[in-house]
Amino acid sequence: MGDYQPVAQDALNAAQLELGGATNNAMLRRAFDPTAHDLEPTFRLTRFADLKGRGCKVPQEVLNKLVSSLQQDYPTQDQDEGDQFVHAAIPRIGIGLDCSVTPLRHRGLCLVQTTDFFYPIVDDPYIMGKIACANVLSDLYAMGVVDCDNMLMLLAVSTKMTEKERDVVIPLIMRGFKDSALEAGTSVTGGQSVVNPWCTIGGVASTICQPNEYIVPDNAVVGDVLVLTKPLGTQVAVNAYQWLDQPERWNRIKLVVSEEDVRKAYHRAMDSMARLNRTAARLMHKYNAHGATDVTGFGLLGHAQVLASHQKKEVSFVIHNLPVIAKMAAVAKACGNMFQLLQGHSAETSGGLLICLPREQAAAYCKDIERQEGYQAWIIGIVEKGNRTARIIDKPRVIEVPARD
Repeated sequence: MGDYQPVAQDALNAAQLELGGATNNAMLRRAFDPTAHDLEPTFRLTRFADLKGRGCKVPQEVLNKLVSSLQQDYPTQDQDEGDQFVHAAIPRIGIGLDCSVTPLRHRGLCLVQTTDFFYPIVDDPYIMGKIACANVLSDLYAMGVVDCDNMLMLLAVSTKMTEKERDVVIPLIMRGFKDSALEAGTSVTGGQSVVNPWCTIGGVASTICQPNEYIVPDNAVVGDVLVLTKPLGTQVAVNAYQWLDQPERWNRIKLVVSEEDVRKAYHRAMDSMARLNRTAARLMHKYNAHGATDVTGFGLLGHAQVLASHQKKEVSFVIHNLPVIAKMAAVAKACGNMFQLLQGHSAETSGGLLICLPREQAAAYCKDIERQEGYQAWIIGIVEKGNRTARIIDKPRVIEVPARD
């Protein structure tokens, strides 16, 4: 697999022998117990990175300046460039949106591609691998692309890990990533691994498709509604769970939430983050979606603002409802302005799709996704006439989303 020798290949080979059967797959789905792998009971994967959530993201306004030099002027009509053609029928899409869409020299086909990586946010290495893969694929799904042709894995092994920790944790991460890719109907065929002070995991997702297989996210019209397919609050949940081991931080929130509530929220968050947005993407075609984005590091409002800014028509998004993992709104409030959850700026990882749908189609979309997946989706706002901005009303309705038992 690309450049994985020699850092992790021996460990991966051992893991494939150890974890090869259905019984072992079931084992992986139990809560990760470090001692079951001869690791110290105090081992925590999340301690191999120093920044999380918004703290590890370049601010949006800074990012926009940094990437401005990458913007190029592309041909707007068919032009013969040697033996290659640029086709006006397939727009080139790139900087600022979830995926790049590149017209190919083969008429009628385009390359849709995305990349992403981040740091450990949960302590279960297998689930962390699944979340990382789902997060990469989510950008394709936000464009309405249902099928991924290929994935690459990007992995950094922390220099702070002992050999034992590395040989246990890295194969589990890789196995989780691989299993999520298989669930998505694709495979991991290569990648790159390095050593680094911090552990990182991510990848590249690519597909070749025709224009009718993706949805350009720029066709919202006045009267559309906004649908969200996963609850908010994942960053709050994973932080609250880590604070169970940190008395000085736990004391800040223990008056508004119990340990049981935190553990339920954490498992709800892991379940949500590891779930693919593939069904949500497929239903976008069935219910005539006018565009979408996935909600990740810039939070609900940040991504809504980016989506609104790319609309053809003069519209704005207004968000009225915030579906939040149960008890996490109270935790966020108890932490002051740390997360900015109700302001829409709390980072999410592998969050849901935020979709612009025709008003008459939205309720049916939500019912269909719940019927197929057993998970809710919510109508959270409206599209109105405006100047391509997004906002959350002053007192949004918080919808408490309970844990799945």
